[in-house]
Amino acid sequence: MITSLTIASRESPLAMWQAEHIKKTITALYPNITITIKGFKTQGDILLDQSLATIGGKGLFIKELEQALLANQADLAVHSMKDLPMDIPLGFKLAAITEREDPRDAFISNKYDSLEKLPSDGVVGTSSLRRQSQIQAQFPTLQIKPLRGNIQTRLRKLDENQYDAIILAAAGLIRMGLRDRIRLCIDPTVSVPAVGQGALGIEILEGNSELFNLLAPLNDDKTSRCVLAERTVSRSLAGSCTVPLGAHAIIKGNEIHMHGFVATPDGREIIHASTKGSLEVPEIVGKALSQLLIDQGAKKILAL
Repeated sequence: MITSLTIASRESPLAMWQAEHIKKTITALYPNITITIKGFKTQGDILLDQSLATIGGKGLFIKELEQALLANQADLAVHSMKDLPMDIPLGFKLAAITEREDPRDAFISNKYDSLEKLPSDGVVGTSSLRRQSQIQAQFPTLQIKPLRGNIQTRLRKLDENQYDAIILAAAGLIRMGLRDRIRLCIDPTVSVPAVGQGALGIEILEGNSELFNLLAPLNDDKTSRCVLAERTVSRSLAGSCTVPLGAHAIIKGNEIHMHGFVATPDGREIIHASTKGSLEVPEIVGKALSQLLIDQGAKKILAL
């Protein structure tokens, strides 16, 4: 019988909030289990002067946490699903995907209400190629400048007038109690979110069936189906931080409705597609969207 658990988390304020959220959820289900949170500094948190695309991509935020699981320093790791690579390494398993927060991108500015209201040469902060490509496709004269660091650091840089606006995930701002900084949540067909954005994943060692069963109630079925469909798109198109790609799935009745895009980093070539399919087969819906993008030339763009 499990009597204690240790959660591995990145040390950023948002990551620790997410770990604390999972801790509270587990405690509500199993009040007799003692739970501690252990923070780790990942390479993605250390290398803040370079873009993720040039230093290794999403996996930089999870490697140290997985090493903690292997070393028995922790029992489970909490990740933002958008940071989790498409292929989970052998020996690990995703035990649950929790209910999703708002998956949209948020427009934040102290002077302007939207991207449309920015001056033609306005400076927008983001280090996401996905966001950059979509902004440049619609507003080619805007200047995109790199923006790394935790949420508080990014907001401080905006407040110091280093940028006219910045784009962040709405979910992180909401979780940190900073909803009032959001000027606008951008329509997900205009700025297609990252795969898994807004959802949290709980990773454990493969084969730990007792812990897997214990965490099963934390899994949100609707979120899991949507994220699985989205991750299928990214996996089918070999998505990474070096590829501007996004996919967003929602449930309507008994169907999954999806929208996705692929682009060049400068946004000069961009492809959008939408599809829908049965809620019971999210992978098939994701593959269908991937094929629609491929039919329009996605493989050519990805090869550039």
